[in-house]
Amino acid sequence: MSKNIENEFVEAMGLILQGDGMPRIAGRLLGLFVLHGGPFSFAELSEALDVSRGSISTNTRLLEDLGIIERVALRGERQDYFKLSDEPYAELVERKMVRSIKALDSISKTAEKLENTDPATLDRIGELANFYRILADATDGALAVLRKRDAPQIRAI
Repeated sequence: MSKNIENEFVEAMGLILQGDGMPRIAGRLLGLFVLHGGPFSFAELSEALDVSRGSISTNTRLLEDLGIIERVALRGERQDYFKLSDEPYAELVERKMVRSIKALDSISKTAEKLENTDPATLDRIGELANFYRILADATDGALAVLRKRDAPQIRAI
């Protein structure tokens, strides 16, 4: 793969994640990890993306917290290295499912405490709870497919 195509992919991933509300550098890091897997040191990541080590530190911590990358130790090395997690996309979906279940639980507990509330308000709360129930169910189904690895694979043309 040519360096230009790699750069285009890395930049595209930056824009994709930025569109999802995440830092652009996190997306660029993801693009690099998808292409090469790792392990990469902070210095290697900083040089590859031409960004500060501070930005690399902040964004690797974010991707690590999301389960997309993981910190690894290399024998004889004192610095941290990072690699793409074994199931990064399943980790993302699982975390989304957990957040949806927590939101549903919180909304349901609040709805139970409401007394003498306008029926229209209760309907809107019910719609919100239903939204999170549907989202939790959908992400649960997606997670099952991702973890079984029997989902159809999309191949580049």
